[in-house]
Amino acid sequence: MDGKNSNSQEITLSRTLGLMDITMIGIGAMIGAGIFVLIGIAAGYAGPSLPIAFLLNGIVTTFTALSYAELGSSIPAAGGGFLWVKEGLGGTQGFLAGWMNWFAYIVACALYGLGFGRLATELWIITGVPLPLSEHQLSLVFMLIVVGLFAYINSRGASEAGLIGSIVTIAKVVILSIFIGFGLYAMFNNPNWSDNFSAGMLPNGIGGVFVAMGMTFIAFEGYEIIAQSGEEVKNPKRNIPRAIFYSIGAVVIIYILIGFVVIGAVTPPPGSAVWQYLAQAKEVAIVRAAEQFIPMGGMLILISGLASTMSALNATIYSSSRVSFAMGRERNLPSAFAYIHPHMHTPYWAIFLSSILVVVMGFTLPIDQVAAAANVMFLLLFTQVNIAVMTLRRRRPDLERGFKVPLFPWPAVIGIISNLAMAIFLAFKLGQVGLLSVGWIGVGLLLYWGYFSKKEEQERPNDVLHEEALTSVDYSVLLPVSDLHQAQILGRLGSILAKEHDGEVLALHVVKVPRQLQLNDGRLFLRERRPYIDKVIEQSRVLDVPVHSMIRLGRSISDAIQKTVQENKSDVALFGWPGSTGSRDQMFGSVIDRIASNPPTDIAILRHRPYEELQSILVPVAGGPNSRLAVSLAIALARNTPESTKVVLLHISLSRTNPKGAEARAQNAFRRATEGRRYELIEKRILTSDSPAAGILEVSEDCDMIVIGATKERLFRNILVGNVSEQIADRAHCPVLIVKRRSTMVASMLRETVLS
Repeated sequence: MDGKNSNSQEITLSRTLGLMDITMIGIGAMIGAGIFVLIGIAAGYAGPSLPIAFLLNGIVTTFTALSYAELGSSIPAAGGGFLWVKEGLGGTQGFLAGWMNWFAYIVACALYGLGFGRLATELWIITGVPLPLSEHQLSLVFMLIVVGLFAYINSRGASEAGLIGSIVTIAKVVILSIFIGFGLYAMFNNPNWSDNFSAGMLPNGIGGVFVAMGMTFIAFEGYEIIAQSGEEVKNPKRNIPRAIFYSIGAVVIIYILIGFVVIGAVTPPPGSAVWQYLAQAKEVAIVRAAEQFIPMGGMLILISGLASTMSALNATIYSSSRVSFAMGRERNLPSAFAYIHPHMHTPYWAIFLSSILVVVMGFTLPIDQVAAAANVMFLLLFTQVNIAVMTLRRRRPDLERGFKVPLFPWPAVIGIISNLAMAIFLAFKLGQVGLLSVGWIGVGLLLYWGYFSKKEEQERPNDVLHEEALTSVDYSVLLPVSDLHQAQILGRLGSILAKEHDGEVLALHVVKVPRQLQLNDGRLFLRERRPYIDKVIEQSRVLDVPVHSMIRLGRSISDAIQKTVQENKSDVALFGWPGSTGSRDQMFGSVIDRIASNPPTDIAILRHRPYEELQSILVPVAGGPNSRLAVSLAIALARNTPESTKVVLLHISLSRTNPKGAEARAQNAFRRATEGRRYELIEKRILTSDSPAAGILEVSEDCDMIVIGATKERLFRNILVGNVSEQIADRAHCPVLIVKRRSTMVASMLRETVLS
């Protein structure tokens, strides 16, 4: 089924969430049970430095949030980090990202459910009504009720869940603001409040602050849920980044003020430091704090805690179901997780199954240790996402990014280091947590390698929509075409090159399918894209050149082209280039730039301009390997045109260089460029000029085409031609063909290392 009803009609998630909805989802998810249940435990480790621990967590969170904002705006699909890591780092890493994310959300749900149950039981005790069960049993009953309630609400629709979440979130923010206000009032009416901070800021050393950061990091998670809702957000490219930053900014400020207040406004018992008193109170530390400086403060905080756990539970049930839904859709979990309700447009099976696991985990496992393991999972996932944003910048420059990480790649690098360091520290500091984390990852890998990877491969749709291979030849010219005009031009030129080697033309069109759609959905475009291929066939028939035609689907056009090159062992790929992109970071456009950075075969990029006859082809030579390829292609074009076409080899000698040996250098360049290549109509010219570009453009006035080899790459730029080639392609009056040889294995590895 996989998102379709029994009549095979496509059923999709509905875009109903606005900016306010998803901002409230983010705030609601972040302000959950963590800040209420863990603040006493964190104070026991960090001491008076508790606000500093919260500030540092906010900084660490922001680095990763930048990556989430960029990827959420460029690939707004259910699954978020799982899909991004899968896209950027491959299948195994992608599965692990989803597997860890799903586990972490389920644990968070269980923590929030148990937190709600504990707070609801405490509220029951305050009322004085006799308990019908033990405190523990009653807490579990309350957990079961609240998990079931929000599972039902989420199954009804994203807008319903968003509305309930917004109402609850606003209520708890108001209550926490009252808590902070009364706390600040109490502090500034106590002249000795600063003593609580001055009496040993680091009672457990800097390591205590790091442990407190790790224990409370789950309270800074939740903004990523905004990205999980990508398929249900209105205007995701604009709203997802804004919602992420709004929610983080609001929550970090609230947390720092809460930490400041609970340390500064509380009066501990005689002989005890305030942080020790809070540590002894454990889960109800914030309740004990409120009781000291707010009338009926304990009741107020309990109500706020209930609201917080409910909104966080609502958000995490929503998010865990979207992660498992995306994994089911990608065949990384059973396909039942991918079913969408035909009327509610929600992944109802993913919601139901995830909620069952939440209840089971809450009833059976030591939730404090499991919660710490969830923190490790989140930190490892965030590490993967930061790596993925760097990888996708290089691999997918074609993505339309509504937001881009500033000062890239440094925020992502800092995010990788800080998240990984915290994960390792927490895993080793709390030994059982490390074992639990390794165990969950190990089970996931066994499941993936033993079953899901095979299922994924078996059910992966065939990305080739259409293929006609008319003959088997030893030479192939690949023509990726994307419009009728381009198909006509490339078809003519590609046929000439193929005829020289008694080869074929491989006409390729790639249908790009957005991540939020099934790959098979690209089949809808087959009929309208077929004319591109037909135009190439029409041009090839003029020269009686066989055509191998193909239309294929892909998430990335450049990846699909490279895959075609590898499968068909194409000898040269010919691209059309309409002209300058106007971008400093892109010369030819994202697709060609990526392929040209590390070409899997010889490539030729045509800057087309109209011409009537091809009587003279100009080839600037300097003796390099790309010059040899340029001469070879120019000769092939000249031999297979009706005109008596001559090839003009041009060597530029710069006027500022020593003229001694200029003639010898030129003749050496001519010799290397033409070695093994014979053609009767070759003319060799040497020109002294102030600049190579100016000299070439001067001579080109008498020529009908320029074929030029790409010059050396400029370091740390993903642009593969130098200034000379750029200027010529941009300013010449005639067509310009820029050529570059395929990368050797060693060069390919080095370039991937430097440019990644």
